[in-house]
Amino acid sequence: MEISNRESAIAGRAARALAAVGPIMRFLMQARDLGHPDACDFLAGNPLELASQEYVAAVQRAIQPDSPAYFRYGPPWQPAVAAVTAALAGRLGLELVPEDVFLTRGASSGLVLLLRILLDPGDEVVMMSPPWFFYEAVVLAESAEPVKVPLTPGTFDLDLPAIERAITPRTRAMIVNTPHNPSGRIYPEDQLRGLAEILERASAQHHRRIYLLSDEAYARILFDGRAMVTPARFYPATFVLHSYSKTLLAPSQRAGYLAMSPAMPEREQLRRALMLGSISAGATPDTAMQHAMPELERQIIDVAAVERRRDRMVVAMRDQGYAVESPEAGFYLFPRSPIADGLEFCGWLDERHVYTLPGEAFERPGYFRISLTATDEMVERALPVLADAIRSFSPAAS
Repeated sequence: MEISNRESAIAGRAARALAAVGPIMRFLMQARDLGHPDACDFLAGNPLELASQEYVAAVQRAIQPDSPAYFRYGPPWQPAVAAVTAALAGRLGLELVPEDVFLTRGASSGLVLLLRILLDPGDEVVMMSPPWFFYEAVVLAESAEPVKVPLTPGTFDLDLPAIERAITPRTRAMIVNTPHNPSGRIYPEDQLRGLAEILERASAQHHRRIYLLSDEAYARILFDGRAMVTPARFYPATFVLHSYSKTLLAPSQRAGYLAMSPAMPEREQLRRALMLGSISAGATPDTAMQHAMPELERQIIDVAAVERRRDRMVVAMRDQGYAVESPEAGFYLFPRSPIADGLEFCGWLDERHVYTLPGEAFERPGYFRISLTATDEMVERALPVLADAIRSFSPAAS
C-alpha cells in the first residue's frame, strides 16, 4: 500500500521524537534491583520515604464530595485559581488576575498545551542545553524544530550572545528552565534582563512575537536563603509553568498551573485559546487535586533535608576528586564523570547498586546526575562506592 505524504510526515515526526527520548528511556527501563538491601536510588526525583501526613490529609479531605456538583463538568475550581494567583503575587512579585491563571496536570501538561496553541508547523523553538530530556520530543511532536543553545560550560549560565545568534525569522518560542535541571542554577536578574532585551529586539526585527516559556518546576526548592527570580518580571510575553510534583515530591499525583501577565501581548486571544485548549486536551487536574490546591500551595517538602544531603555529598565528592558544583536549587547534583563515557561510568555504578543518570541523557557526556531525594542512608552507602569509582577510573588505575 502506498503511503501518503501526510502519513510519511507523521511517521517521520514520530521517529524523530522517539529518537530524542530513546537513549534516556532505554537507560531508565534497564533491569535494576531497586529492592536490594544495598540499593541507592539516585535515578530520578522520586519519593523514597512516605509522604508527609500533612500532604496525605489534604488530599483525603479534598477527595470527599461536598455537593452534587463536585464531579460535574465545569470551569476550574475558583478557590484553587485564587490561591495560585495570590501565591504568585507574594512569591514572585507578579501582579496577576485569576483569569490569567490556568490549572494544569503539572508543568509538562502546561508546556504541551502552550506548544500546541502557539506553534505552526516549521516554527522553531529555542531551548537551552543541557535540557530536560523531553523538551525536544514535545517540540517535534508539534511539527516544530528544536534549536539548542549550550549553556555556559561550568557555570551553566545563559549564553546571551549565542541565544541571540540562534534566533531566526522562524523562531516562535523559547524555553528556559529556572532553577535549571540538572545543574541547579538559578538564572540571575542581570541575565534575565539581558534575555528580555534580546527577545524584544528580535520580535521587533522579525515582526513576530517570540514567546518565552519559563519552566519553574523547582521554584520553591531553594538553598542557602536564595530567592527565585522569574523572567516574567522583565519580559511581558512570558508564560510561567509550575508543578506541585516537585514542591511536594509527588510526581505521579499530577497538578500544577501556567500563568501569564496582564501585559501579555494578544492576551485576550491567548486566554480564549488556553481556556478551550485546556478543556479539549484534558489538561486540567482532576477535581480532587483542584480542591486540594489551596492547602497544597501552603505546603513544601523538607528542603533543609535536601540541602543537608547536598552539602554532605558535595564536600565528600570533592574530597574524593570529583568536580562538582554546589547547586543553588532543585533536587540534583551534576558532577563530572572521571571518564568521558557517562553510560559506561553509570553502568559500573549500577553493578554496585548505586543508580544514577548519565550525562548523555542531558546532552552532556562526561557528566552524571544524582538525585538528592534519596535517603540519608543511601547517601552514606553510596559515598564509598563513588570513592572506589573515581579510583578505578583514574589514569593511574589503568
